[in-house]
Amino acid sequence: MKGKIALVTGANGGLGSHVTKALLDAGAVVVGVSRKIQPSEFDSASFIALPAEISTAAGAKSMVDSLVARLGRLDVVVHTVGGFAGGQSIAETDDATFQRMLDSNLNSTFYLLRAVLSTMRKTGNGRIVAIGSRAALKPGPRVGAYSASKAAMVSLIKTVALENKDVGITANVILPATIDTPANRTALPNADYSKWVQPASIAALIVWLVSDNGRDVNGAAIPVYGSDV
Repeated sequence: MKGKIALVTGANGGLGSHVTKALLDAGAVVVGVSRKIQPSEFDSASFIALPAEISTAAGAKSMVDSLVARLGRLDVVVHTVGGFAGGQSIAETDDATFQRMLDSNLNSTFYLLRAVLSTMRKTGNGRIVAIGSRAALKPGPRVGAYSASKAAMVSLIKTVALENKDVGITANVILPATIDTPANRTALPNADYSKWVQPASIAALIVWLVSDNGRDVNGAAIPVYGSDV
């Protein structure tokens, strides 16, 4: 990854912080994006903090324009940002909850992809990895809005893979079961954490996918379920 420029959304989040560190350790220059993020959050001269709001088309475009103006190109995009809502059946789900899931998991992904692809197509050999969810393939009761938004996200990533393979860009989506993050432990204090997926495992997989070794993996939806298979 030496010399590669990587963008990580949600870079200081429960998963994003592991991904950012793993890419830095692999030699990449990492631009970490979040609503609130500081350069001091990662002890590396190769880390660049870029506070931004990517949930809107204008925000995503402005963020990418700023990155390209500073660094000139973009080689890797890792999208870890998303949202979760559950507890309601489809019949009970209100409009606001359904729209929030679409905004958090689908629309933000679309805006980001549209903003980065023109730059990445000029460079060629780019790598895109997004974090989906096991629920995209195996929906459960009372998480219908969340599952639907993640399933649509998978379709979006697979389409990007097909549309950009001509210039060597790969696009893949990882589908984890519950990730062992502080936020998830707080939300589910009585769960069996030993079955959860470790963030470092996902980060290591991402580093492999975006390296030269992962060039033959494209348009894949990769399940990462830990011991809860």
